[in-house]
Amino acid sequence: MHPNAARVQAELKTRGAQGEVVELTASTRTSQEAAEAIGTTVAQIAKSLVFLAGGDPVLVIASGINRGSLPKLSAHLGAPATRPDADAVKRLTGFPIGGVAPVGHATPLRVVIDRDLLQYSEIWAAAGTPHAVFRTTPEELVRITGGEVAEVRDE
Repeated sequence: MHPNAARVQAELKTRGAQGEVVELTASTRTSQEAAEAIGTTVAQIAKSLVFLAGGDPVLVIASGINRGSLPKLSAHLGAPATRPDADAVKRLTGFPIGGVAPVGHATPLRVVIDRDLLQYSEIWAAAGTPHAVFRTTPEELVRITGGEVAEVRDE
């Protein structure tokens, strides 16, 4: 198992999550690729997006079919939200773009989970590489990340 995926698996176990990291030969870098590789819908992919708000890193976890709304996110966070570059994402999370997991980050991140993701009984999230994922539920995702549920999808 790739060291990033192993780190995510260990963190999931530490937090009492039920999911097991699965490494795939197909890419899961985008929500579409992940859905095709897993055999699920794009909506059930929990995509991880990193932002900066007031200089602090924030992880937004949203349904794969949705775009995040910078105005809504900024209002929720109380500071303007911006997107860092790929190098900053890797430095802050320890993971490359396309593999950012909801847990196991290099730096503690505030987590915001888009309310729209809660409608699904099963979701899949990245597990540290663009080829690793794990299955979870929205309720478990909120619990293991300590995430704040908010309406942050673009209409």
